[in-house]
Amino acid sequence: MMLLAPYRVLDLTSELGFLTGKILGDLGADVIKVEPIAGEPSRRRPPFLKNGNGSSQSLFWLANNANKRGLTLDLHHPRGRDLFLRLAKTADFIIESFRPGTLAELGLPYEVLSNEHPSLILVSITPYGQEGPYRDLAGSDLEIMALSGAMSLAGEKDGEPMRVTVPQAPMWVGAEAAMGALTALAFRGLTGQGQHVDVSAQVAVMAALAHAPAFWDLNRVNPERAGIFVTGRSVREAKMRVMWSCQDGWINFIIYGGPAGRRTNQQLAAWMDEKGMAPEWLKNIDWTSFAVTSITQEEVDRLEAPIAEFFATLTKREFLAGAIERQILGYPVATVADIYDDEQLQARQFWQEVSEPDSGSTLKHPGGFAVIDGETFAD
Repeated sequence: MMLLAPYRVLDLTSELGFLTGKILGDLGADVIKVEPIAGEPSRRRPPFLKNGNGSSQSLFWLANNANKRGLTLDLHHPRGRDLFLRLAKTADFIIESFRPGTLAELGLPYEVLSNEHPSLILVSITPYGQEGPYRDLAGSDLEIMALSGAMSLAGEKDGEPMRVTVPQAPMWVGAEAAMGALTALAFRGLTGQGQHVDVSAQVAVMAALAHAPAFWDLNRVNPERAGIFVTGRSVREAKMRVMWSCQDGWINFIIYGGPAGRRTNQQLAAWMDEKGMAPEWLKNIDWTSFAVTSITQEEVDRLEAPIAEFFATLTKREFLAGAIERQILGYPVATVADIYDDEQLQARQFWQEVSEPDSGSTLKHPGGFAVIDGETFAD
């Protein structure tokens, strides 16, 4: 049995919260997508799958709402609200991404829902949270990524702040909201009480900035974007390359010091030597005592020059095979095509053939992220 098979989720979310319901569904929950009578606006988002009857469906909507059943209700109508309240009594979770206060305007505030069903968990997903001066502001991915600070760290040092082409804020907040829902479920297991979980997309993206906020807390220094380089690892302000060009794309690799880099550096130098591309001075470095905390830019540049020449001779597949064999910390930068053909995902049977009754065709969907006792949940 899948982890969440006994539980029911009512999903009232828009694009900002689609992933939360999908994660819970991938873990086996019975997720019911509740849409307005006219359907979700995102059903009209391209690209489209053409149906045999001449109509079309949004592939974006289908991908984000797999593993969900569906129904339509007019929550502005008394009959629709009554039906929803009846359905809510059978649910363990309600997830929603309305503007703060919308459920209260509909006559469905948490207090009413909790009074009818004290163990119910309500998860509210909004750009900036239920309280504070930004609570009523709308927020696109661009705005959330900007206000979270993520864009200040992406891009070239002297260029404009950048964002990832595919929206990222819904992915971060969707995962954080699922975590919040499951944390509330654990609390309910101890107390029998439900909770209202307030999830801010701005804060969720901030959580993805790793240690960057600590630079200001500890040193009153704002980290700066550095393009394909990483900063903050040397007290001498040396920058180190993160992305390296190879024959058919890019490789992610950083020169580490200390225990984390010892084997990687030793193995990389040995690999380069096998190919006749390791300078004598590189082979003579004592990697057991090598550190980057006080390295200078001149020293970094000297190290990186022969490594760049070596990586330029490899394909991504050759690098990955060599890195696995030698236990080197480094990864090829996968494209969408690479992901589709990835042998690891194929071994996990990640891609699932799903029949689309409206179109009469079969689509290959990403499957569940977790394999539990050899079982994944896909529908």
